[in-house]
Amino acid sequence: MLDAGHGYNTPGKRSPDGLREYEFNRAVANYANQLLENYKNVTVYFSHSDQRDVSLTARTDKANSLNVDIFVSIHANAFGSGGWNNVGGIETYVYPSRPPVANQLAQKIQRNLVIATGLENRGVRTADFHVLRETKMDAVLVEGGFMTNRNEVELLRSETYRRTIAEGIVKALAEQFKLQRKDNAAPSLAPSPSAAKSAATARKGGLYKVQAGAFEDERNAEELAARLRKAGFEAYIEQE
Repeated sequence: MLDAGHGYNTPGKRSPDGLREYEFNRAVANYANQLLENYKNVTVYFSHSDQRDVSLTARTDKANSLNVDIFVSIHANAFGSGGWNNVGGIETYVYPSRPPVANQLAQKIQRNLVIATGLENRGVRTADFHVLRETKMDAVLVEGGFMTNRNEVELLRSETYRRTIAEGIVKALAEQFKLQRKDNAAPSLAPSPSAAKSAATARKGGLYKVQAGAFEDERNAEELAARLRKAGFEAYIEQE
């Protein structure tokens, strides 16, 4: 189940210049849903609604009633009393008991999003949030950037950035649950070059990615990734 946090009219859940958090949350959920349609034996449910603010209890009750396998709550963060500040970065939350599957998934999501966005790694954290406590299945809550940070709020408005967050979440889900792509799966939601450029330049210093190698044999890719990690670099394998 994908949970776009809050709703259009939730009090206080907006940036100092008026971006509603739900606008970001729902967009990421929609992109993630599109991406998950490319995998076999996957059914996606939404806990939220564009027509009304859905209570936390209603969201977790729906998840429990449907007996879903995983609950992913999508949010944008905020710091302080509502004004601009320099706090920023990516966080992913699990329940304080750190359920093994939820914690593994959260680590994968956090890794993917930090690598893809270049934002500060604020780590996998624990919290007694309702959606983590009252769900009977494993659950994670993703904070995809700060609405109270002037640079990051521009990213939160960007469709490129929203797709990037969705792709990081779905990549982690596919890895955690060993999802298999459909034979006729659509290609990744690739942004246009102009959109990608605008998202990268909105971030101080821009974003540069480095590819270390490409192999037909998965074992060769795993060996190189292991060497990179041993040398102190973050490394992950992506199959095209």
